[in-house]
Amino acid sequence: MSVSLGDFQKKKDFLFCIDSDGCAMDTMDIKHIRCFGPCMVEEWGLEQWQEEILARWNEINLYTMTRGINRFKGLAMALKEIDATYSKIEGIDELEAWVESSPELSNPALEKAIENRDSICLKKALSWSKKVNESINELSDRDKKPFEGVKEALEYAHKYGDVAIVSSANRQAVVEEWELYHLLEYVDIILAQDVGSKAYCIQELLKKGYDKSCVLMVGDAPGDKDAAKKNDVYYYPILVRHEKESWSEFKGIAVEKLMSGSYGGVYQEEKEKQFLENLE
Repeated sequence: MSVSLGDFQKKKDFLFCIDSDGCAMDTMDIKHIRCFGPCMVEEWGLEQWQEEILARWNEINLYTMTRGINRFKGLAMALKEIDATYSKIEGIDELEAWVESSPELSNPALEKAIENRDSICLKKALSWSKKVNESINELSDRDKKPFEGVKEALEYAHKYGDVAIVSSANRQAVVEEWELYHLLEYVDIILAQDVGSKAYCIQELLKKGYDKSCVLMVGDAPGDKDAAKKNDVYYYPILVRHEKESWSEFKGIAVEKLMSGSYGGVYQEEKEKQFLENLE
């Protein structure tokens, strides 16, 4: 699938924006537990406090309200705590400043930032990020699969609306994982980390002519909910540890409610409440 945001055209009245890691694909836990955290420990030589640091990394990125945070924001948050608690992290302030000011948080954007400043922390962050990508690529195919019910749900939704992958993950990884399980045939456009934030992606998709009341963001993290809210579109949560049930309800109830104009109000409030309670 190679259609760009600029070339993409609205085909149907409804639009389903689907997150990838931890939402459609059961890949989020394994990537953080086996790739992101361990690569950080290795890059900064934190083996002495490995157990505590990895447990905290997983809390930040998987099981609390910062679930799904951009990798570089999660890294800055974790390193700031490590700097205060375990070991001094040289240049941590420079990484924090870049994370807060850069309009794009990706490897290419970080490479450009490094060209303008000689920061050991930025360089190590880029090295870490590349190692993470390599480590993810080394995961076996059986470790990267969709949640039960995803294919059927996407096929159903695609009958009635356009489907966009809206993800902050690495584009190559998204394409490979969705292609492997033949999910891309139900997708009209892929918008990943290289395009911009999820809020930006939804904003640009709305310019294609969709009515906001006909757009649903499907995600598993607060960032997905925030991206929907910023664009005044609806949000449907895939609940952590209840993914199968969430996808079943999406197919059986949520799609129909969106199309009938009854998604807002009580149902939306109920889904948001379930989402927040599930992450606390």
